[in-house]
Amino acid sequence: MSTPEAALRSTWHQLAGGHHLDVLDHLLARHREPHRRYHTATHVMWVLRHIDHIVAAGVPDDVDLGAVRLAALWHDAVYDPTRSDNEAVSAQLAVDAAITLGWPVERAESVRRLVLATAGHRPAAADEAVLVDADLAILGAEPKDYAAYVQGVRAEYAHVPDDQWRVGRAAVLQQFIDAPVLFHTEVVQRERGARARANLAAEMASLR
Repeated sequence: MSTPEAALRSTWHQLAGGHHLDVLDHLLARHREPHRRYHTATHVMWVLRHIDHIVAAGVPDDVDLGAVRLAALWHDAVYDPTRSDNEAVSAQLAVDAAITLGWPVERAESVRRLVLATAGHRPAAADEAVLVDADLAILGAEPKDYAAYVQGVRAEYAHVPDDQWRVGRAAVLQQFIDAPVLFHTEVVQRERGARARANLAAEMASLR
């Protein structure tokens, strides 16, 4: 088993107490889909690590970290660049997993809300900020790691011609560049905010 898959299995064990391993096995199989280059178990492993880092720096007491971690596991359960409902379908699978664990409907619906927050990356609550910042932390990575992320995403969109890719990618980058703040937790903004803006500006320049 790869290190990333072991990390996901460890988190699932914390949430499920070693039960319902078939549910996790189905999730891991999704992350092994051949078209994935960035949105793999490795990405989820890093999201979980970033969550731990944010939590260590301090989060409000009312943040349901179990729900945040379950949402992290499932936020890219469905990832197909040719469809527009990836987050919505992933959210439903996350809810299904929560129900399997016996979580009450209200808590399961919090998981749905969290996964959906990764679509627009505009968190409206403290728990959403933790997950969204963990998901976007790659934007503030060292340049070589950021370049590997961009290369992976481009490979996932290999079906898109270069001219269309440049237009579409530039639109995505511009949304981030125009945002008043890139990260919504103090620790990630402090540690990665400036580098993220430098990475985004450099990539945007490369598209022109």
